Formats: sequence, structure tokens, C-alpha cells
Amino acid sequence: MSGASAALPYFTAADITRLLPFPDAIAALRAALRDDVDPERDAPRLFSEFPGGEFLLMPAQGTRFSGLKALTVAPENPARGLAKIQGVYIVYSSDTAEPLAILEGASLTAIRTPAVALLAVQHLVAIAPPGGEPAPHPRILVFGAGVQASAHIRAAATAFPDATFDVVGRRPARVDAMIEALSGAGETRGVSIRNRTGSAEAAVPEADIILCTTSTSTPLFDGALVAEHAVVAANGTHGTDKRELDDALIERSDLVVEGRASAQRENGNLTALDAEVWGSASAPANLRDLVTGDMRRTPGRPAVFTGVGMAWEDLICASAVLDSAARRDAAPPRAEGAS
Repeated sequence: MSGASAALPYFTAADITRLLPFPDAIAALRAALRDDVDPERDAPRLFSEFPGGEFLLMPAQGTRFSGLKALTVAPENPARGLAKIQGVYIVYSSDTAEPLAILEGASLTAIRTPAVALLAVQHLVAIAPPGGEPAPHPRILVFGAGVQASAHIRAAATAFPDATFDVVGRRPARVDAMIEALSGAGETRGVSIRNRTGSAEAAVPEADIILCTTSTSTPLFDGALVAEHAVVAANGTHGTDKRELDDALIERSDLVVEGRASAQRENGNLTALDAEVWGSASAPANLRDLVTGDMRRTPGRPAVFTGVGMAWEDLICASAVLDSAARRDAAPPRAEGAS
């Protein structure tokens, strides 16, 4: 093994959180889409068996850096007090193919997923037709009480600093615990966050923005209840057997996906779309279309962004971590036992 490989820096979860705040992650994703990233050229996610679960591998190629996210998914882990998803992200030089750094994988995912969602939401709000803009102090409704729900609230609080938040979860006590933990967090200090578990039917029509962050296999709410001006982001699941949104909402909404090919392969929210739609002019816009101004919203229709997670997003965020470390001269020391 080369000397460079033997001394790979390791970025911990704390390093990644410090070096990649949500506004920086959103800005990096936006710049990449405006520059040279085409979501339709992204490599497909790869799955392989693992004892008690599966490997999830996501390779991505870029001009300066390329990368591979290698995760394990262990569904029984939460019952044992362990994380369901664990893994690492390896960054390579695209020029020399030399490995450059290893990043803790779960924390990278916990930043890139809400960053992608809030990037889409910000643009969908910005292109709302006259009369369809959300209130100056938007009401944001969040479904879920796990890692991604917490991260989405923190990201949304930076993107919409005047917002108030409602949360709906399956277990009220878990929602209360999340709200308590968020109350002292820097991004959400002073932000109003209420537990609306048990009153989703009333909370949905009141919401300007709805963020879905669950792993459910059945829709979370009646899509007919969503306000005409509202923006919905659903990216808590991947796989055609899981869905957070019902057909009623999909049929009445302007749609945006990360990439059309990945959505057709893996997005359970969109399984009702005819196969012919994906190759036609009426196919959903992708994130590049949205960010570069090639999408318009329709008066009287909600807007829906639904994603499954893509490899290019991880690469952009991992690259931003390395760039931030270089700017701050803050590359961490070699991890104990790293090779």
C-alpha cells in the first residue's frame, strides 16, 4: 500500500458537521447543478447481501474527485440500541485514482439528504406563480422524529429563518424528545416547534411546506388536503415498495425528482406514473431543470419534490468537506487503525 494511502485522513461525524453547515451544503449542490452535474448520468445504487441486512454501495465520478459510499443497512439494529445505517465515504483523486480521505458515512447522509430537499423547496417557493407564494412566516410540517426529521428541521430553520414548525410522528414521546433536543441547537434556538401528533388531518391543510422523512410503506396523509400553494418534499424512502405520498397528491401536483432514471427505478411515490411518461415531454423535471430555470409551476397546483438519494449528491457534499478543511487548514489526523 502506498504511503499516501496509509496516511488517509479520517473525518469524523463532528468534523463533517463542523466543516459542512447546511447553507454551505445547499450552496455546493446548487453550484454543481448549475455547472457540470447531470443527474441523469449518475451511477445506479448497488445492493449486495450482508448478514442481517445488506450492503449499499454508491459510486460517483467527478472532474476533481470521485467517491464511493459504502454503507451497511441492518434493520434489526435499532432494537439493539445500534444505528440502522453505518458506513464510510471514500474520496479519490479523479486524476490519479489515489484515495485521498475517508469520511464517516451516516453523518454525511444526514447532511446531504435535507440539503437536497431544502434546495428543491427553496427553488419551488421562489418560482411560485403570483398568488401562490407561502406566507412571510411559513408553516412547515414535518413527518417523522428520527435522525432525518431532526436534520430537516435544522436545515429548514437555516433556509427559512422566519418559519414555525409542526411535527407529526408515530410516537408522541419520541417527538417530544426530539423537540427538546432541538430547542438548544444552534440552528433552531428560539424557533417554534410544536408536537402535532394525532392531528395530522388538521395540520396538513395549514402547512405551507411539508417535509416527509419517514421509512413508511404507506402514504402519510390524504393528498387532497394539501393546500394549492404548498410545497411538499418527500425523500425519506427508496424502493418501489415504500411510499410517503398518495396518488391523489402526485396527480394534482407539479413534480420534481432528483433524476428521472433513478426515480423510475426506485421511487415508490411515483409507481402510478405510466412508463411512457418517463420518456415524454411530460416527464417530471429533475433538479438540474429546477435549478437552471427550466421548470415552471402551474397556478392552483401544489409542488412536490420526491427523492431517493443519489451518488452525485454525496460526492458534492464530500468534496465540499475536503475543500472546507483545506480552507481552514483543518484536516484531521490519521485515524487510529486506518489503513
